[in-house]
Amino acid sequence: MTRIINLDGVGKQRKRLTREVVLAVRELVRQGEVTDETKDLAAFIAMNLQAIYETIDLTVAAWEKRDYWVKADRFRLEWAWSGKLAEQMREAIKNEDWQTIALTSAEAGQKLHKVQVPKRHKMGEPWHGAWAEYNKSLDD
Repeated sequence: MTRIINLDGVGKQRKRLTREVVLAVRELVRQGEVTDETKDLAAFIAMNLQAIYETIDLTVAAWEKRDYWVKADRFRLEWAWSGKLAEQMREAIKNEDWQTIALTSAEAGQKLHKVQVPKRHKMGEPWHGAWAEYNKSLDD
């Protein structure tokens, strides 16, 4: 049996997710009032922050197998904010607290200030339909 090589590892997934969050935060900042797109952006940011948080354990598992405990702990500490901000976003969305959503999104943007999104990216607008998907995930 041949080896299966996954070209889309968790590092690449995290990089894509962080770029998408940065792009969504930039777009959310431009919103003047609460519209359907604003709701999509908020839900998209919350879901992506949670997805980023979920990649942490997958990343450090290989390091822990090799007893690189310090490296794994540093990495967890470096990315722990993503889970905290995802929870804050979910709570703010549930309460429709748009002030907190804006502040939490700005904080996520600050955490990801080193992430560069090319001007001619191929991501498009991946947040369309995120509000419906977010509400559907709450029902499950």
